Amino acid sequence: VLIDKETDSLIICDWGNHRVVRWSRRSGTTQGEILIGNIACYGLAMDERRYVYVADTGKHEVRRYQFGENIGTLVAGGNGQGAGLNQLNYPTYLFVDRQQNVYVSEWQNGRVMKWNKGATVGIVVAGGQGGGNALTQLNGPLGFFLDTLGALYVADYGNHRVMRWTQGAKQGTIIAGGNGYGAGANQFFWATGLSFDRYGNLFVVDLGNHRVQRFSIE
Repeated sequence: VLIDKETDSLIICDWGNHRVVRWSRRSGTTQGEILIGNIACYGLAMDERRYVYVADTGKHEVRRYQFGENIGTLVAGGNGQGAGLNQLNYPTYLFVDRQQNVYVSEWQNGRVMKWNKGATVGIVVAGGQGGGNALTQLNGPLGFFLDTLGALYVADYGNHRVMRWTQGAKQGTIIAGGNGYGAGANQFFWATGLSFDRYGNLFVVDLGNHRVQRFSIE
């Protein structure tokens, strides 16, 4: 879900119905508006120019859309399902920086990729060594956060942990979880999404435990 402040509306990835919809937040709204149809959308992002980026798990690609546009511009993947640097395999969460570079997590490839604006291949910025639990690996990465120093925080779903990958690093550091799956305060049962507040506290969606956990990160 995105909030479009300019139109005071929610932009929602309706994955089960293969569409992206917009709902006004104004009172009295009874139905939404289909922005993009026939798309297996999973992740959404918006840049400063109000372009919307959509991760399509069916076509294994990311496209950029202007409002009112239904075809969009390919910005990542689009070369079929696979593990090549010009391919994606089940892209999920997205982040777009001020230069319109696209970061995308890949559920099936166990990696997070950076696609520079206009690039035809991506750069591995986390994982990419096959699925596993080594510090060089990710297992079904989902939500992630990029801080102002270029460090990447990744919800490592299959490993029940949150990893931090500094810029240019070949391996990550466990900053939360990593103690097997469970319900302890130091455990997750499918970490899916994450975010930070202005004070640097980390919030993690712990899907299997039906909770959100907060961590103080040094």
